[in-house]
Amino acid sequence: MKLHTFKIGGVHPEENKLSSDVVAVEAALPKVAVFPLSQHIGAPAKPVVGKGDKVKVGTMIAEASGFVSAPIFSSVSGTVAKIDTVIDATGYQKPAIFINVEGDEWEDRIDRSETLETLANHPELTPEEIVARVKDAGVTGMGGAGFPTFIKLTPPPTAKAECVIINGVECEPYITADYRLMMEHPDEILVGLDLLMKAVRVEKGFIGIEENKPEAIRLLTEKTAHDPRLEVVPLKQKYPQGGEKQLVDAVMNRQVPAPPAIPVSVGAVVQNVGTAYAVYQAVMKRKPLFERYTTVTGKRLDHPANFIVRMGTPFGQLIEACGGLPDCDNKVLAGGPMMGKAVLNLDVPVCKGTNSVTVLSGADAHRQSAQPCIRCGKCVEACPMGLEPYLLATLSSLKDYDRLEKEEVTSCISCGSCQFTCPSHRPILDNILQGKGAVMGIIKARNAAKQTK
Repeated sequence: MKLHTFKIGGVHPEENKLSSDVVAVEAALPKVAVFPLSQHIGAPAKPVVGKGDKVKVGTMIAEASGFVSAPIFSSVSGTVAKIDTVIDATGYQKPAIFINVEGDEWEDRIDRSETLETLANHPELTPEEIVARVKDAGVTGMGGAGFPTFIKLTPPPTAKAECVIINGVECEPYITADYRLMMEHPDEILVGLDLLMKAVRVEKGFIGIEENKPEAIRLLTEKTAHDPRLEVVPLKQKYPQGGEKQLVDAVMNRQVPAPPAIPVSVGAVVQNVGTAYAVYQAVMKRKPLFERYTTVTGKRLDHPANFIVRMGTPFGQLIEACGGLPDCDNKVLAGGPMMGKAVLNLDVPVCKGTNSVTVLSGADAHRQSAQPCIRCGKCVEACPMGLEPYLLATLSSLKDYDRLEKEEVTSCISCGSCQFTCPSHRPILDNILQGKGAVMGIIKARNAAKQTK
């Protein structure tokens, strides 16, 4: 079996896929579901309900408030308790809708049957209709970034899509949600891929899966064997292969240039495997995005598990379902240990991009003390974007934003490979992200000023 991979950088963290063989189960409903209005890149959604309103599962509770935005749907039935603020996974207070859960009544339009629907039986599904249903269902990228999916399906006129690449890599340590989804719903994922291909008008689809998931490679290879349009691409195990640009390199042997270039600039539309499943549900079942596969894991958890979780469920409830926090120092992450963010409390709710709740315990919960840089160059060797992380971190500390922009800090994908490989335990990525945020703010203000003129 020939294995593909990307060419520049990469690291090999211990995988710790503790829940790979644990079949996903439905998580219990929360007593109160909390829906932050910022669950995607772009403008926050705007509430369309108020205190005292009754909602069902699948009721729209917030509408898109701009082009780059997405609506939010209730995952529960009950009564709107209030519109207030909540601390989300970013650590900031964000506007949110609170719903007291009462029963589990669904909107009638949602098809809850398990009948597999295919494109062959739905000639009415034009590319425009597929995109419209995806947009109306609030589907966003399920791999973490949360970019509204319909925008990816309508590339700019200057770009021409040649293929759709489904990201089944899941290279982040600990997380197994995408793997379980591939094992448990392969047929729906393949219909989702078919829908995505029709939406962007291409006749070629790839599914990239790393070699540490041989059962998923075997299963999907068998199911695509009689469709020459589809190809499962086995990949070497290397982080961060799940990054869009790294995956395009591994699958198509093409390099995506620095921003503002995106994968479709070289012919690829990349979607997470969870997004493909959500597209199937949105288009074929009229089911909005209000639940997802989420891994809850940690070396000292009693029962690491995979759940099908309704949005708005607090992290603490999921951790309790796995036996509760271990009796030691713990750090709870939204996401995995490489790119996840430590949460301030366990009331943080599951959102569209929550693929994992990771509990680091004992020594793993603490950072080691930073030491002076020894100029070893390991961070440069590890960077999958070909950047010089030590330099970007230094420039960020010095607030030299002009130089930072020239050194292409906006190309950083925040993968953490530099910080992971640093023998001096320096907070390289932390510094880079501060500088990157400042530079992107400067670029945004500059572009706004140009438009005003």
